[in-house]
Amino acid sequence: MDYLEVGKLVNTQGIKGEVRVVSQTDFPEVRFRPGAILYAFPKTGDMERLEIDHVRKHKNFILLHFKDHPTINDVEHLKPATLKIDAAEQADAPLQPGEYYYSQIIGLDVVDEQGRTLGTIKDIMDLGPNDVWVVECNGQPDLLLPKIDEVIKQVDLDQGQVTVELLEGLE
Repeated sequence: MDYLEVGKLVNTQGIKGEVRVVSQTDFPEVRFRPGAILYAFPKTGDMERLEIDHVRKHKNFILLHFKDHPTINDVEHLKPATLKIDAAEQADAPLQPGEYYYSQIIGLDVVDEQGRTLGTIKDIMDLGPNDVWVVECNGQPDLLLPKIDEVIKQVDLDQGQVTVELLEGLE
């Protein structure tokens, strides 16, 4: 089974089995809803299949409670963990034109409008109004590209590359 990362379980919350999660998905309402299945990959221990039975927001976290995990003792062993979904569930969240799954973008080559290769997208940071694509450049510091139309000119998934215009201050 292939998995896609949707969040990080960073800590427990209270004594009734809730956990704090930092979302890493554009579809938190789909990924973190009662009845949804997540797979926890703790730093120590084996992967665990979990079913969400309660969700609420608290500050910058999503608080989750899992079925059959009524106390802090039932979830303590999970922290910290990466939370993933079955890759087949990705289709549950339809995309609008110009939207992409993180897994489609990470690993794409980045070229400027003159065709010069700048590097490869290694990460995506969700910073509120727009994402920032982190480009690993050979022998140079990472390049941070805001996902705005003025910078991201074309995403070609078939060719595996992104064409960008480097505005003043990005170089």
